[in-house]
Amino acid sequence: MRLERPREWGACWLALEMWNFLGLDNFWSKHLTPSRKGTNWLNVLKTLVTYRWISAGSEWRLHRQWFKSSAMADLLGEDDSIALDDTLYRCLDLLHAPKKDLFSFLSERWKTLFNISYDVLLYDLTSTYFEADSKDNERLKKFGYSRDKRSDCVQVVIALIVTKEGFPVAYEVMPGNTQDRTTLPGFLKKIETVYGKLNRLWIMDRGIPTEESLKKMREHNADYLVGTPRGKLSKLEKQLLKEPWKKVQENVKVKLIREEKELYILTFSNGRRDKERRLSTFLCLEQLAKY
Repeated sequence: MRLERPREWGACWLALEMWNFLGLDNFWSKHLTPSRKGTNWLNVLKTLVTYRWISAGSEWRLHRQWFKSSAMADLLGEDDSIALDDTLYRCLDLLHAPKKDLFSFLSERWKTLFNISYDVLLYDLTSTYFEADSKDNERLKKFGYSRDKRSDCVQVVIALIVTKEGFPVAYEVMPGNTQDRTTLPGFLKKIETVYGKLNRLWIMDRGIPTEESLKKMREHNADYLVGTPRGKLSKLEKQLLKEPWKKVQENVKVKLIREEKELYILTFSNGRRDKERRLSTFLCLEQLAKY
């Protein structure tokens, strides 16, 4: 007895069950029709999504390694042709056009299946850089502030909005030289168009909104929770010292100060304090190790 070509079956099967549970066939069957050569783009996409869920990596790795060790061909009734590298890349090109419709579809499904609400939204930005010299997408690939400390590489900026449960609501890929502060107004308008304006709290990093952006949000009665610049905190220091701490959770306490239409919240977390101490100790030891 010998074992030949073992394949991962259970995780692949479960991923396809999740696909069916979300009803994604209902959406993508309208947007991905088979090619003239008979390529079943729907099955190619299922392969890409399953790979992303189980063992995220490059399309090249999917083509060269992962597909052969998975049971996707058996589960989908396909052969290795759906995992050719060119086929995978071409499928990705087909996904951009229905992006807006996809988010609308998913938002309704999540609301139905998981009772997701859109009253609290978190907005943040990140960037990803490219080491290749390709001339493709020169409109997006620009030099800019690199969160990866790779100022020698071109990059793109990615903006993402998620619900408090972590479900994505919208994303946008922008030129790599986009400044964080310029991205907010467009996203606010986009979300309000889809989900309405009322009863929503926006949570953002302090580097994203400008004071002008916050002023416009106040004028439109939009609520927000954003980190306060240190300069402003210094001005509030004396007031904060006078206020008593209020326990809101185990190991979490806050102080509140209201100033005009703004409510300032100073938060103290034992868990966060311990994390900062561990990080500080690690950095000190790392520096000592260099000597």
